[in-house]
Amino acid sequence: MSIDTFGWLDTDEIAEKLAAAFAGRDPLRVRFTELRALVEALPGFTPDPDHPVNEKILETIQAEWYRIRQGTPRDDD
Repeated sequence: MSIDTFGWLDTDEIAEKLAAAFAGRDPLRVRFTELRALVEALPGFTPDPDHPVNEKILETIQAEWYRIRQGTPRDDD
């Protein structure tokens, strides 16, 4: 992947991009099938065949997107 692209393992970046693109959406009301489609439609998203998406990755993205939307600081901040 180039510097301008990101993939499924870049969960923090994905969540930030989703929060910016869909500020009015409640991440907890987005089904995983829709979440996957939203991520795949983000500019710069390039899936890595060595790291396919799974439920754990989608859960992590959803939780981080929710945290950003709520304005809650990260545990490691």
